[in-house]
Amino acid sequence: MPVRLSRREFALLPAAGAAAALMPAAFAQNSRPLITRAIPKSGEQLPAVGLGTAEVFDSDDAATRQKAAAVIQTLVASGGTLIDTASTYGDAERVIGEVTAPAGLRPKLFIATKLESPDEAELKNSLARLQTNKLDLLQLHNVDDPAQSLERFRAWKAQGVCRYIGVTSTFHRAFPAVETVLAREKPDFVEIDYSLDDREAEKRILPAAAEVKAGVLTALPFGRGRLFRAVRGKALPDWAAGFADSWAQFFLKFLIGDPRVTAVIPGTADPAHMADDLGAMRGALPDPAQRRRMVQFVEAL
Repeated sequence: MPVRLSRREFALLPAAGAAAALMPAAFAQNSRPLITRAIPKSGEQLPAVGLGTAEVFDSDDAATRQKAAAVIQTLVASGGTLIDTASTYGDAERVIGEVTAPAGLRPKLFIATKLESPDEAELKNSLARLQTNKLDLLQLHNVDDPAQSLERFRAWKAQGVCRYIGVTSTFHRAFPAVETVLAREKPDFVEIDYSLDDREAEKRILPAAAEVKAGVLTALPFGRGRLFRAVRGKALPDWAAGFADSWAQFFLKFLIGDPRVTAVIPGTADPAHMADDLGAMRGALPDPAQRRRMVQFVEAL
């Protein structure tokens, strides 16, 4: 029977104990089919759960590199490939490069990073820190001006520097600008914040992305921790047992249950949490009626 622990319960266990408590159950799920999504512009299949690195691998020190190595190994072992980072996430790019390059993991990964502007020097620094000469996805970060152009990003794509280009924002005030840029520039991807308790993206960004056939990456899928705080001490509802073995999977599968979502990117420096999150890309997904029930459940907390 799967081990069901809340993130709070994880926090009460030593790191090794937390991993031992959950990782065998999570890896046992690998026998179930892997949920992947087709990238709309190419048809390439992308595993539906990746790793976010914002505020996770900020410091380039031995302890951080050790955590990153364990998390990335867990990601790959469970069938995941996507790592999302940015030039402004502290030392995250450098840590990822130092962990993945010596281990020969780069070919097994889908690396996405972001630049604050179409700056050649910033791009070169990102490539050097990540220890790669080609990115899978390069995104213009924090779009807030409807006039922003992806011309330089398209040129880099044509030169083979990246395979896909995109735009990002986790600020709702910027959504009008994101919608305008999406419609005009028609990028391969858009990354926005989307969670069970913050569904503004459903009304605006997801329809706009579908219109231009842009893949969607969802950052902050746990609502900056709000969702875990809301269910602290509560058991999973019985009606969710068919598709979720933990609260993390409950929250992530709500997002993956929307076919317009390409992948979710929860951030963590804990391999046990990563294993738990990755369980959301195995097994059944909630159907539309169940997703509505999930919304009602969270709204009633």
